[in-house]
Amino acid sequence: MRYTAAEGRSVVWKLPVYNTVHHILTNPIYAGAYAFGRTCSRVTIADGRKRIVRGHKRDRDEWEVLLMEHHEGYLSWAEFERNQRLIADNANSKGLMVRGSVRRGETLLAGLLRCGHCGRKLHVAYGGKSGEAGRYHCRGAYFNHGGDRCISFGSLRVDQAVAAEVLRLLKPLGVEAALNAIAARTAEAAEKQRQIELTLQQARYEANLARRQYDAVDPDNRLVAAELEHRWNERLCEVRDLEEQITAIATRQQPSLSDDERAALMRLDADLEQAWPPRKRIVRAVLNEIVVRVDDGHIDLLLHWQGGDHTALKVKKNATGRHRWTVAEETEALIRELARLMPDKTIASLLNRAGKPTGRNNGWTQNRVCTFRNHRGIEVYREGERLERGELTLDEAATRLSVSPMTVLRMIRRGAIPAKQLCKGAPWAIKIADIDTAAARDEAGRHRRAPLTADPSQQALVFQ
Repeated sequence: MRYTAAEGRSVVWKLPVYNTVHHILTNPIYAGAYAFGRTCSRVTIADGRKRIVRGHKRDRDEWEVLLMEHHEGYLSWAEFERNQRLIADNANSKGLMVRGSVRRGETLLAGLLRCGHCGRKLHVAYGGKSGEAGRYHCRGAYFNHGGDRCISFGSLRVDQAVAAEVLRLLKPLGVEAALNAIAARTAEAAEKQRQIELTLQQARYEANLARRQYDAVDPDNRLVAAELEHRWNERLCEVRDLEEQITAIATRQQPSLSDDERAALMRLDADLEQAWPPRKRIVRAVLNEIVVRVDDGHIDLLLHWQGGDHTALKVKKNATGRHRWTVAEETEALIRELARLMPDKTIASLLNRAGKPTGRNNGWTQNRVCTFRNHRGIEVYREGERLERGELTLDEAATRLSVSPMTVLRMIRRGAIPAKQLCKGAPWAIKIADIDTAAARDEAGRHRRAPLTADPSQQALVFQ
């Protein structure tokens, strides 16, 4: 409202502010209840002087007057209480038992995690070059009492595990629940339409009755005729309003789904990830709290769902010095083995063909392999290193045996020559001693298969 001397009293529309909206949502008068004594004054002594603080909020059980259903409200009392719980749950910095509202940041479970060791809520810290690397930690005892730090772990694996579990449970229920809700709304609309039609029949009867009463009155009795005409007009207005309501319901009502359309919608369960961007709100809608413990290099999660069920998850924790961009352990072991067989450029080409990406899901290059080796303390390949260990490749073994490489490969597959290949496309590592043993065995076999001659002296030479 705005008052001016020249214009008098006028109404000015303005954008709502936080305090106005909060007052509307928390005032019971909008839920049809009259309340008195929601605030009080508090007297304190500050610097030897009395100080009165007004507007201190009381708990609901301390209100002086609370009259339910005092007048028609904009919403029901149950919806009002639900709003109060939601507002209290979304408050930040209100203690350990409040989850807090959805906050900005990349982490998914902020406000939902509770330490299983000390019972305190876990907080979030962001690091990295761009500040996008989230980490959950429990340091309440350290900050408040100077005690030891409790637990700490990265957010990526935990967020992925919880998100996968939520999606797994919602997929078979999401579309089906939506279809059931559509069917329920359709049935509700049909029931509402039937009730309005019954009311319309009653209104039409009352309108006809009012018309007959008006027709039966003496025209000279003007006061009675005017009253009966007024009643007739009111009944006609009621009939018109009810007819408009039935028309509006019929316009909004959608046709029921056929069996084929319902089956097509159920197939959309596989595309639930497309609706996943508002993941924080979805997770907070289905999860009440997550209790987490860290034991033996694993993170144990106990998910408390809104319905009262519980789900246990176990997530492997990164070792000390590792981060979310760390290369997979099998890839690191493969690089360590390949570094003893070939140079960095060849290793990069082999890893790309084998489908082994870097920690950031990029392809390998010579520089990336070199950087990875330096960080892990892996020595570079030296020319002739395999020969020093007494190992040969497939081509080198074929040259030593004076056969083709395919013949050596068939001997390896047959088990005649022991050999090792780290992955598909990697060179075969064959011991020189095994090559010599196979050559000697093959030479002996050729002697045994030599044809016999008629001359006994020649036979002796053959087997000599």
